Amino acid sequence: MAYIGFGGAYNEDGMDIEATGPKVTVREATQDHVDFVLQSTSLSLANSLRRAMLAEVPTVSIDQVQILSNTSVLPDEFIAHRLGLIPLDSRGCEPDMLFQRECDCGGDCERCAVILELACKCEREGTMMVFARDLIIVDARPNEYVGQPIIRDPKGNGPLIAKLRRGQELRVRCTAIKGIAKEHAKWAPTAAVGFEYDPNNKLRHVDYCGTRTGNPKTRQQTLLFFDVEGVGTLDPDQIVQEGIKVLQNKLALVIQGLGGGSDNDNNNTNTNATNGAVGAGGATPFGAGGVQDQAYGGAGDHTSYGGYPAGGATAYGGGGATSYGTPYGAPGQNGYGY
Repeated sequence: MAYIGFGGAYNEDGMDIEATGPKVTVREATQDHVDFVLQSTSLSLANSLRRAMLAEVPTVSIDQVQILSNTSVLPDEFIAHRLGLIPLDSRGCEPDMLFQRECDCGGDCERCAVILELACKCEREGTMMVFARDLIIVDARPNEYVGQPIIRDPKGNGPLIAKLRRGQELRVRCTAIKGIAKEHAKWAPTAAVGFEYDPNNKLRHVDYCGTRTGNPKTRQQTLLFFDVEGVGTLDPDQIVQEGIKVLQNKLALVIQGLGGGSDNDNNNTNTNATNGAVGAGGATPFGAGGVQDQAYGGAGDHTSYGGYPAGGATAYGGGGATSYGTPYGAPGQNGYGY
């Protein structure tokens, strides 16, 4: 794999490749980090992908906490907040797991929730540490991965939840559900997403920021550099793939909405034709075809609203005397000289 500067491309032989569509080249990948280049696409599309990865990739996080017993020095709200920020394994939550609001169970089932329990009591002198490792999954779950606390420290403890002294107890029941960071930051799959289109400022794009005179220089950006750092809930490559799926689903909804609008227009046209609004001779509330005794009057009828052809007495004067002095009446009889 070789990098051929700006305007070049990436491939194993270091040769330029034809820009026939978006291309992705991974420069570095680790357990929680990926550095890749997105090529042959627009700046707006790349930014849309960045925003999707930040805020709309589904993950699993603790959302409901039932405090069964808490005799520690920390208030219930403090402990619930800490539990909500513990990263949970989210592999396979999409599509194995449903959003709780979309599930018809009416509560917590294995399709939309993961139940975890924590039961710790200090029965000795000194301080007892309560870590994320003490959270235990008690019920069935969508797959073998989802809901497990992410533990990366060398001792295998995970994030600290509370400290207990002798005689103190902490027992809670947690419900972890699927969500996105747009609803709450605890569902964010990334710690940061770096994004730039001009490393080392070789294009001097900084000089054009804030330019007020003339049009700033523009250029189609063909190489866009991404640096995605995850928090452990999803692998970095999964975050990128799920971000692309989010964009695809949004475009599908737009296309579906546009197609639905055309169908509605056709249905409205057919309905109007059936009711007789189109075509002479149809009996309609607006009197098309000259049918008398309609609610709004047919052509030439004498009604409260009058017919539109000349000769009908209306509030705005169809050629006759009106209470407004016929400003729109017969030619030569109004203030405009018509």
